[in-house]
Amino acid sequence: MPIIKPISDLRNKFNRISEIVHKDQEPVFITKNGEGDMVILSIESYDLMQKKMDLFSKLSVSQAQRAAGDRGRPIVQVVKDIRKRTRDVK
Repeated sequence: MPIIKPISDLRNKFNRISEIVHKDQEPVFITKNGEGDMVILSIESYDLMQKKMDLFSKLSVSQAQRAAGDRGRPIVQVVKDIRKRTRDVK
């Protein structure tokens, strides 16, 4: 269930809002004059959301390539490349 707070809570109850976004890992929706105005997230939640969007973007490109007839690379080659990259990182 969404957590909705008036904008006055940013000033009067900021610590409670901060606690909610960090402890519950939930966004807090802020209203102004009864209308939606902004969303507050913890940095961790924001980073996770960004990573998910990046992954979805890459999956979308992959699906488009597959639909266009690209067969990709054999799994054996992919695994070799991953192993090589992990060895090079050390």
